Amino acid sequence: NIPVREEGTTLVRITSQNHGFAVDGDSVDGTGLRVWERCPNDGCVEGLQHTELPIFTTQYHPEAAPGPWDSGKLFDAFQELVDRCATGGWTAGAFPDLHGKDIAPFPNA
Repeated sequence: NIPVREEGTTLVRITSQNHGFAVDGDSVDGTGLRVWERCPNDGCVEGLQHTELPIFTTQYHPEAAPGPWDSGKLFDAFQELVDRCATGGWTAGAFPDLHGKDIAPFPNA
């Protein structure tokens, strides 16, 4: 069980992890991606979000079962992005309104 913190917030989720790699946060400069989650223990990048496209990633297992379940809302956010894209209701930079819903407060365009 490893903590993951949203950048610029105090929100921390407990996650399940099993990997031997890391993303260098500086390597995403100029790609349209931004770091939105880090591990407070060592500063490793744990999540990325694209600033214009409906893309976000995690470096942990949000589906971990039997737990922890702290990242479950990521699946709701993903489904909302898919639904918006499928119906033409998504615009560049617009992300689901997730503020206060146990996941990153993506900015809405």
